[in-house]
Amino acid sequence: MSKRILLVTGDAGESYETLYALHRFQEAGMQPVIAAPSARRLHLVMHDFEPGWDTYMERQGYGVEAQINFDQVNPADYDAVLILGGRAPEYLRHDDKLLDIVRAMGTAGKWIFSICHGIQVLAAAGLLEGRNVTCYEHVRYEVALSKGKWQSSQAARDGKLVTAQTWQSHPDFYREVFRCLAE
Repeated sequence: MSKRILLVTGDAGESYETLYALHRFQEAGMQPVIAAPSARRLHLVMHDFEPGWDTYMERQGYGVEAQINFDQVNPADYDAVLILGGRAPEYLRHDDKLLDIVRAMGTAGKWIFSICHGIQVLAAAGLLEGRNVTCYEHVRYEVALSKGKWQSSQAARDGKLVTAQTWQSHPDFYREVFRCLAE
């Protein structure tokens, strides 16, 4: 049976991160399922790095259909969860149902993957203490507040947790993700 991967995002999620994950898991013969606060077409964004800017800039990105909402998620049905970045995690981290899903998957020993701002959900779920992780450098303070240890590498693995900095980390991140899923 192919692996089922829960992809978590919402409005203002990073479109490249979302579509890359969706297509990459489909290409590998896995079953990615996009979950959001509501099952509908999501408005995604593109974050890009422009010379002369101190941080990223945001533009409208592609849209994608969320197949299920968080209330429909049974963590036992999935082999892994991937928390995608963009601005969506800044409000998703306040969704108690999502935090319960992520905690349940961690307790069950399932793979937890996070990229960019997705770390904000893991911090809110209390899953970073003592863990070596990476994320977008301008949210690394949340790692410190959660008593995690921020790494400057493009991708970091700590047990069943794999994290990445940004969409620019895709090569390092997905090499590690697919090594993990093959174990």
